[in-house]
Amino acid sequence: MKLDGKVALVTGSGRGLGRAYALHLAKIGADVVINDIDLDAAKQYDEALTAPTVMDEIRNLGRRSIGIVADVTSKSQVDQMVEQIVDEFGRLDILVNNAGGAIVPGPSYASSVAEDHFRKMLDINLMGTIFCCQAASAPMKKQRSGKIVNVGSQAGLRSVGDGNGTSYGVAKAAIQHYTRKLASELGPYNINVNCIAPAWILSSRAIAGGRDKPETRERLLKEIALGRLGQPEDCAKVVEFLTTDLSDYVTGQIISICGGVCLF
Repeated sequence: MKLDGKVALVTGSGRGLGRAYALHLAKIGADVVINDIDLDAAKQYDEALTAPTVMDEIRNLGRRSIGIVADVTSKSQVDQMVEQIVDEFGRLDILVNNAGGAIVPGPSYASSVAEDHFRKMLDINLMGTIFCCQAASAPMKKQRSGKIVNVGSQAGLRSVGDGNGTSYGVAKAAIQHYTRKLASELGPYNINVNCIAPAWILSSRAIAGGRDKPETRERLLKEIALGRLGQPEDCAKVVEFLTTDLSDYVTGQIISICGGVCLF
């Protein structure tokens, strides 16, 4: 129980990768706050829960949990969420900035992406991450301890194809560099700030979008040195490393969880 007595906030954890992170942290002792704009988000992709809600799943593991509906693109909602957590639990030790994704529909070519598309993608990914980091930094500074894990993407590490996917790739690249800047600022407070960059992971949303279809799987496997698509637990294990004492001397790093897609 490496995280016994610790309090974690995982954004976008009503389903998918966020839920995997939340459950994994609970299994190693953390009390976990579930945040989403829809706490029943798992139903959207027919993701089976072991209890009525993710909060109930965590309580069934013997840990405390509450759910908070908040839009991370709203600074005021994020600030209120962190205040509620500190009021209820007395502290905040871990932040996993999972909310976001390539969820704005339509193409985004570098030379022609519409302003509205770019701004929405930046808000959902970059600004949501910044707002949460800023809000969580305050109690962590007072404690003089904390672990922050931002979620980037292989799309922010490399550019492939014909220039499409620019909005998402640039937003994730910005998160990755913001991680480095924040790490250098918060290091003196004993706060570690790192970032994971997943690649082809079989989340419920990715499966619903066709990632596990034979033709897609065949195409993607050609990119992956380990010869398999990733599972949410592959990412959750790295989150464990970055939120426990195993990573006490690691900060400002971008860890690619890609099976060997990003080999540089």
